[in-house]
Amino acid sequence: MNLKREFFVREQNFKQFHRHVLRAGAAALVAAGLGGCALGPDFKTPAAPAAAGDSYTPTPLAAKTASAPGAAGGAQQFAMGQDIPAQWWAVFRSPALDQLIRGALEQNPSMAAAEAALRQAQESYNAEAGSLVYPSVNGQLGVARQKTAAAGDNKGGVFNLYNASVNVAYTPDVFGSTRRTLEGARAQVDYQRFQVEATYLALSANVVTTAIREASLRAQLKATQEVLDALNKQMGVIQKQFDFGAVPRNTLLTQRNQVAQIAATLPPLEKALAQSRHQLSVLAGKLPGEAGMPEFALESLTLPDSLPVSLPSALVRQRPDIRASEELLHAASAAIGVATAAQYPQFTLSGSYGSSSQTFSKLFDAETTAWNLAAGLTAPIFNGGALSARRRAAEAAYDVAAAQYRSTVLTAFQNVADSLRALDADAAALKAQAEAESLAAESLALATQQYKLGGISYLVLLDAQRSYQQAHVALVQAQAARYADTAALFQALGGGWWNRSGGVPAATAVSAAAPYGSAK
Repeated sequence: MNLKREFFVREQNFKQFHRHVLRAGAAALVAAGLGGCALGPDFKTPAAPAAAGDSYTPTPLAAKTASAPGAAGGAQQFAMGQDIPAQWWAVFRSPALDQLIRGALEQNPSMAAAEAALRQAQESYNAEAGSLVYPSVNGQLGVARQKTAAAGDNKGGVFNLYNASVNVAYTPDVFGSTRRTLEGARAQVDYQRFQVEATYLALSANVVTTAIREASLRAQLKATQEVLDALNKQMGVIQKQFDFGAVPRNTLLTQRNQVAQIAATLPPLEKALAQSRHQLSVLAGKLPGEAGMPEFALESLTLPDSLPVSLPSALVRQRPDIRASEELLHAASAAIGVATAAQYPQFTLSGSYGSSSQTFSKLFDAETTAWNLAAGLTAPIFNGGALSARRRAAEAAYDVAAAQYRSTVLTAFQNVADSLRALDADAAALKAQAEAESLAAESLALATQQYKLGGISYLVLLDAQRSYQQAHVALVQAQAARYADTAALFQALGGGWWNRSGGVPAATAVSAAAPYGSAK
């Protein structure tokens, strides 16, 4: 019966001990709600440049570009204010290109690194929030064997000492240091999120432009080979004429020299084509020697006849690099608040509840219980101006971030303006080049016929051949430029990531919001 009584008493003492622990933790949590105002500036999202108006260029663009006969010659219309599709590359209507980009987004290591950096930033934020927002509660259970020296009536001796305690500590966020710290950490998470979007956009744009470059080089090779074949046929005729003594040896050597010069342009084109293929493989996350890469030709791509152009006022919310720069500005603003709060007193609350006994059986008895509650205040009195200097340094860092943000915005608007003007100029250049190539082909046909009839000298024919070869290759380059600058416009406008429903998981959502919420 006595044994049951002792067990009951110990159980009640342990429950009382547990209640005290809960009360101490609750008191600290209540103190968490006593935070005052957050010092430092409240961040505000920068407004779009007021001078942007409704145009990216000093003089308005025409509603549509010029048109030209032949491949890639259709007019393109600028649709101001129209939204950009998430998979913007689909406008080229190439299933092979679409499949290649989707594979690159899954396998490219740069994309994987950007997503991992986002996860790292999020977990770093979670760790900081856990250590700053909530009270720290630590339990301790220990045993020690010690010997005390004899002193007076105390004979000393050797004994065991058992102790158990729970310690609670908390720093109330009176002046907002914690909130500003978490605000800055949250801005770093958002910065990494937009870095993922920037990587997504750059990767997809690089795949498109590299595929267009491959198609252009393949077309230039074909055009050069066609000219070379024609020159070889012409050389066969001249060789026979020379054999019969109809033309001097100088004419034959000149033709051979022309053939050799044209043939010498093939290896650099083949080299560039091979390098483009290698680059496509690496962008897709594959080794250059791996098989299965699609081949691209200009004929496999469709030039879109309508180009969505976002309003200038919307560009600052669409470009990932601008949004990332904005988050760095946000973090710099929060750092000013942290530096300001450091100049004010810091309050601490702490408490502990536990017991200590020489025997484990009495560890939770009422007479062995000990507890304490404490509050403290630490205020800076003299630090040699260090805290003021840190605050001024934070303000200067904010000015740096603001200047970098403005530079990013200016560059973004320049990218769009350059792309729009390039598209307009590309269409005009293709129209002129198509006409030049047509005239050069007609002149070459006429000169060839006249030479056969003896109406012109060989040098006149040679000039006609050179003019056609140059015009033919230039036409292919002009056609490819329209595709490449179309892709550049979509990239300059942000790529439509905000319309993506599936897309890259790490880029489309960030885990739970901050305990204090966003300051935006």
